[in-house]
Amino acid sequence: MEPVVTVGLDGSPESLAAARWAADEAERRRLTLRLLHAWPLLVPEPPHVPAEMDQNYWARRIVHKARAELQKRHPGLTVVGSLIADDAEHALLQAAAESEMTVLGSRGLVPVESYFLGDISMPVVARADGPVVLVRAGAVEPGPQPAPAAEGGVVVALKLHGPGDHLLAFAFTSAAARGVPLRVVHGQSLPVAAYTPWGVDHDVTDEIAQDARKKLDQILRPWRDKFPHVEVDDGIVLESPAKAVVSAAHGAGLLVVGRRKHRPARAPHLGSVAQAAIHHARCPVAVVPHT
Repeated sequence: MEPVVTVGLDGSPESLAAARWAADEAERRRLTLRLLHAWPLLVPEPPHVPAEMDQNYWARRIVHKARAELQKRHPGLTVVGSLIADDAEHALLQAAAESEMTVLGSRGLVPVESYFLGDISMPVVARADGPVVLVRAGAVEPGPQPAPAAEGGVVVALKLHGPGDHLLAFAFTSAAARGVPLRVVHGQSLPVAAYTPWGVDHDVTDEIAQDARKKLDQILRPWRDKFPHVEVDDGIVLESPAKAVVSAAHGAGLLVVGRRKHRPARAPHLGSVAQAAIHHARCPVAVVPHT
């Protein structure tokens, strides 16, 4: 199967916003866009059935309407529709295993500015074998879009221990496709030893920051060489990693966070950084699984 960007459609404004974002991303990466709508009651229909007799009419309409809009906005983009007779969660997980990324819509709650993840989105994010991007409704509106130079940069949350190649590959590729800077953020909470009765021991914090800086430079060196045209800004923030990432994402065009893949026997869950990003970041959030 050729590389595709898959977006889950259910006809809601949230899924349409996700489809618009996915179309922009597919065009940037020169990939095919796949519009997926899963409906367990989908039935085989003979050709040329009148609309009033077509049991799949509404399912077809959801995909057809989105495809028509996206093809108009992106005339050179290959867009394919996919109707699947399956449970939505299972269909999306299968699609995620076959796609460069899977894009889902999320609702913004007012006045609480956070994601509302339903019964489908959270299990897909937590279980998918490939990157899943969550897009808020209203993040991408119909009509002319800003030029790439006007877009926000890409922010990636990075640990200094454990594998990070999948995460950095996705982040650098995303920044390169957009032609925007990449900000690499490492947040690290201070140990008890860093605190004194009168405040913070700066000798301890300086030592922690210097050690983290050396490790971060070592991790990023091969990626800077591989993507010489990507402007990279990296920072060590001595506070909660979750808080550091959410703060860094302000004004960003995309936030990239990682999650560990789980063994089949273990219940999937998201770490604190991914949870904070999903619930508090305003921009689209890409959750990238790694071993």
